[in-house]
Amino acid sequence: MSSAVIGSAANRVVRPDAEGLRRAAEILRAGSVVAFPTETVYGLGADAFSAKAVAEIYRLKNRPTWNPLIVHVPDVAAARELAGEWPDRADELAAAFWPGPLTLVVRRAAHLPGIGAANDTVAVRIPAHPVALDLLRASGLPLAAPSANRSEGISPTTAGHVIRSLPDVPLVLDGGACSWGIESTVLDLTGEVPRLLRPGALGLRVLRDVTGPIALPESETVDGTARPSPGMSRRHYAPRATVILCEDVTGVDRFTLAGPVGVLTYEGGEGTEVLSADPREYAADLYAALHRLDDAGFATILIQEC
Repeated sequence: MSSAVIGSAANRVVRPDAEGLRRAAEILRAGSVVAFPTETVYGLGADAFSAKAVAEIYRLKNRPTWNPLIVHVPDVAAARELAGEWPDRADELAAAFWPGPLTLVVRRAAHLPGIGAANDTVAVRIPAHPVALDLLRASGLPLAAPSANRSEGISPTTAGHVIRSLPDVPLVLDGGACSWGIESTVLDLTGEVPRLLRPGALGLRVLRDVTGPIALPESETVDGTARPSPGMSRRHYAPRATVILCEDVTGVDRFTLAGPVGVLTYEGGEGTEVLSADPREYAADLYAALHRLDDAGFATILIQEC
């Protein structure tokens, strides 16, 4: 099958067949960037060893350089090669959750440049998406890859979201909608007790079954300061609209809000996006629903608490 053009994005959104993967790998090896699907969200990937390529990620996203990137690899051996220290707990978590939506922060190997802000750690994971794994193998590169959207915006869960947010991206591999729909959970393994840096797709209960106790963040990370993980800023994954989390969306006085007002809840109605009450299904469609409400021009979005 050829990598025929999909949609109206000229020849930049392609199927992830042999030709599409060949083009993507060629672009990556030339020091540029490619957007690709993972099970969490679409990522904007670049060679983690290329300062030029990583800088292109930051430029396209308008992302502050103090915000680090996660490096994606195809297997545990490749993850170990990026680590200066690889604790036993990392092997235990990798065996339980990789490939999957878990990112581990470990001491960085000396031969790997700092990804973003200068620090001595690296955030790494193995994605559980066949297209992502095919791309990693085809390129032969560890790929630094944040979400493929403008900084602070809603993360993309479809190729269309990528193109609307980053119209200048050279190539997007279209792998359909992401199955998890929210970012990976990030654990810091550089201390005696694992520490949660970013909540995400995997809950603490299932992680604690493997690791034992997990420490929670002690204080907010101030923007502009170095941090070991993305997702620690005060504002991230946000729509253009003002978002209000409500105990009961039906009880909100909408005349006091900037309109028009959209609603994200479990029940139908005008201007409403209806999500499943099942946590996994809710997560999978959350960002896509926020995209739909934002694109419809709502000034305020009310979200029913789970």
